[in-house]
Amino acid sequence: MKKIILALMVIAAVAVVSCNSNNSAKDNSTGMNHDSMPMPMKDNTMADDNVKMVATTFATVDPAVSTFMKSMVMDYLAVKNALANGNETDAAAASGKMFDVMKGFDKSLLSADQKKVYDDIEADLKEHAEHISKNKIEHQREHFAMMSKDMYDMVKAFGAGMALYHDHCPMAQDNKGAMWLSETKEIRNPYFGDKMMTCGSVEEMMK
Repeated sequence: MKKIILALMVIAAVAVVSCNSNNSAKDNSTGMNHDSMPMPMKDNTMADDNVKMVATTFATVDPAVSTFMKSMVMDYLAVKNALANGNETDAAAASGKMFDVMKGFDKSLLSADQKKVYDDIEADLKEHAEHISKNKIEHQREHFAMMSKDMYDMVKAFGAGMALYHDHCPMAQDNKGAMWLSETKEIRNPYFGDKMMTCGSVEEMMK
C-alpha cells in the first residue's frame, strides 16, 4: 500500500513539474509574440519624432525670390512625380519648364550672400534639368539623383514656400543610395516607380 501511495505521489509531482514547464514555455512564446508584433506600430508612431527639422539659412528673402523658388520647387516635384509614375514624357516637360524658369530669374533680387549660394548651385541644377528634358527615363533618373541634391541645397538656403520631406532610398543608384524631396510623407520612389514604390524613408522635414 505504501508503495502504491509513493508511486502516486511521484506521478503527481512529475505532472505538476511538466505542467509548469509547459506554461512557462507558453508564457515565453506569448511574450515573444507580444514583443515582436507591436514593433512595426512602435516604429510608425516614433517615425515623426525621428525626423529632423531643417531650418532655412536665409530667414528673409525678397518676395519675388520666394515666388521664384516655389515655382522651381513645383516643377521639380512634377519631375519627381512623373518619374515615380514611370512617365519620361511628363518628366522631360516639367524639367524643361524648370530650366526655362531658371533662365528667366532676376538675380539682382538676391543679396550678396544669397547670390553667392545661388551661383554655386545654379549651373549644375540647370545642367541636370536640361539633361532630364532631353533623355530617356534611365538617364533621367541618374540626373534626378544629382538634381535632388542641388534642390536640397537650394531649399535649405531659400525655403520652398511649403513643407517638404527629404526622403532617401538606400537601394537607388546601384545600391549607392539616393535622396529626393517630396511634398508628402508617403514614400513614392522616383528611382524605381512601380518596381519598388515604397522603398525609402523620410529623413528630414524642411519648411
